[in-house]
Amino acid sequence: MAQSLEQALAAFSPGLPFAVAYSGGADSTALLLACAQRWPGLVRAVHIHHGLQAAADDFERHCQALCQQMKVPLAVRRVQAANVPGQSPEDAARKARYQALAEAVHTEWPEVRDIALAQHADDQVETLLIALSRGAGLPGLASMPANWQRLGLHWHRPLLAVPGAVLRQWLTTQGQAWIEDPSNTCTQFTRNRIRAQVLPALAEALPAFRDTFARSAAHAAQAQEVLNEVAEQDLVLLGVPPRIAALQLLSRPRQALVLRHWLRSQHATTPSTAQLHELLDQVAACTTRGHRLHLKVGQGFVRREEAFLVWHAT
Repeated sequence: MAQSLEQALAAFSPGLPFAVAYSGGADSTALLLACAQRWPGLVRAVHIHHGLQAAADDFERHCQALCQQMKVPLAVRRVQAANVPGQSPEDAARKARYQALAEAVHTEWPEVRDIALAQHADDQVETLLIALSRGAGLPGLASMPANWQRLGLHWHRPLLAVPGAVLRQWLTTQGQAWIEDPSNTCTQFTRNRIRAQVLPALAEALPAFRDTFARSAAHAAQAQEVLNEVAEQDLVLLGVPPRIAALQLLSRPRQALVLRHWLRSQHATTPSTAQLHELLDQVAACTTRGHRLHLKVGQGFVRREEAFLVWHAT
């Protein structure tokens, strides 16, 4: 069910002290202000300056002023994310942002182990719709997790059940201003088109869509957890790197599952659907000792080395 900001924070139990990723926009402003009120003196803020638009310096100044007013320590990090061939600029920026957030927390406040992000219920719906539009599998349909561990930190999204409009209404009652990102109105971006055109239509046709979509995403996440357990067990049997003969004993869907898991867990790379299908075809063809295999997969290459599949970055 949709929550109020107060209900969301009542269910949020971070380790103290903790940090909030603070952009200066409405969502992160609501999260930071509410957390600072609930845990005075125990909240830190990190602002990532992307340098992608002229207004970025204004965002930083706004964040500095509000954090000074609230007596919340603020760390600012500047990133310039360059995407590698085969990687989208959005993915490169996202990875650079998470890396910068983690670096700031570890450097400025070594005692902090938790960080909160301000994505809310509308963001979750947009993520699910984008995944559907791209023909994503269960990992994509599971959308954004509420909690996970990465880069030595516990990450939290406590607002995933709170509609964006609720956050803005709460800020208005607090008399608190925020920065509007000019790029949010640019319909060149898929997420912005969904926000401006699709969500209003869904609200009219399916008023409970935030709750029902969130439930579907949760079902997908639960199913993916089971598949991850199966993939982990299969990888133990195949070995690292995987033995080709043992891999061939599995069904093709199970081969796909364990190969994705191997590439993601061991090499932090993800194959495209076309790359994975070609890899599976080549694995099936490995019936003689002389069969060679050298395929572009994710950000590197999968090769056959004697009885094993190996992945190299170049």
